[in-house]
Amino acid sequence: MKVTLLHYTPLEVCAHAIRTCWQSFDKGDEGGEKDRALIDRVGNKFKHASTLEHLVYTFYIQGVSRALLQELARHRMASLSVKSTRYTLKELKECAPFQEEEFEGASRFIVLTHHEEVDRASIRALNNLQELLKRGISNDYAKFALPECYKTELTWTLNARSLQNFLQLRSNKAALWEIRKLAYTIYDSLPEEHRYLFEDSLYREETP
Repeated sequence: MKVTLLHYTPLEVCAHAIRTCWQSFDKGDEGGEKDRALIDRVGNKFKHASTLEHLVYTFYIQGVSRALLQELARHRMASLSVKSTRYTLKELKECAPFQEEEFEGASRFIVLTHHEEVDRASIRALNNLQELLKRGISNDYAKFALPECYKTELTWTLNARSLQNFLQLRSNKAALWEIRKLAYTIYDSLPEEHRYLFEDSLYREETP
């Protein structure tokens, strides 16, 4: 799994939006401590979370399963552009079949759970899909045999309010392990000066 932050809105844009309400532009400091405190106070403490929607982030997410992709689709206040199986299955067709214990090689195409029985079954499913492709069955039909573990990648854009919701739900220990890992990886990829807005959204293991 790899997450790259492609673009983000500067904090001063959000602060400007908030100050529009009171016409208090003269009190801003171009995304400095005053603006940071204002965004946190209005957006988080006073719960005027719509102001956080002026902060937008775009991530390039690679090496995640289609099972995770299905989970991401439940977060509707986001835009995603996904690697097309219709046009990219050629990469699998041109490889040799994988042995069931060939985990490292197969990991180019599938997300491994490190549960040996499950991963062996995933490799068998991968080989079945590859056989269909080699027999000349079109991608449009063959993709119906895609295993959930098949790797994909996407460009994902959402605002800070939606990202808070995502992190709150998906960093929880009850979340799917893979999407939980994604939640923490996304947080780590945020600009350091933005992370304070999301700290309370992250699930933290309680220590005795």
